[in-house]
Amino acid sequence: MSSSSLSSPTSSRRQRGVTLFGLLFWGVIVAVTVVVGMKVFPTVLEYFTVQRVVDRIAAGNPSTVPQVRQEFDKATQVEYSIQSLKGSDLVVTKDGNDRVVIEFAWDKEIDLFGPVYLLIKYHGKSR
Repeated sequence: MSSSSLSSPTSSRRQRGVTLFGLLFWGVIVAVTVVVGMKVFPTVLEYFTVQRVVDRIAAGNPSTVPQVRQEFDKATQVEYSIQSLKGSDLVVTKDGNDRVVIEFAWDKEIDLFGPVYLLIKYHGKSR
């Protein structure tokens, strides 16, 4: 037998796998994504809650602007996740079919780390 056939199996084929550097790199990427997601999720939940409340109020077709704002303020006392808006922040108009249209908008600034912030601009209106 020749000496080349007696060599170790690892010398004839290259080993494959994840290096420590690769593992740390992907670990940091996953960790940053999870942290940002945990900070953004409550604000997205608040947006969908506001949208649901505004749709419910508009479906009732209230007759006056103060009535719309009063109903929204009453809903914010029940819906604990609504903290960025008050009834006075709503823009209430009527469309061509004489239906109430309620619009809302706000900016949410999320502190990520150090001097880095994430700015999310929420905007919506009743359906």
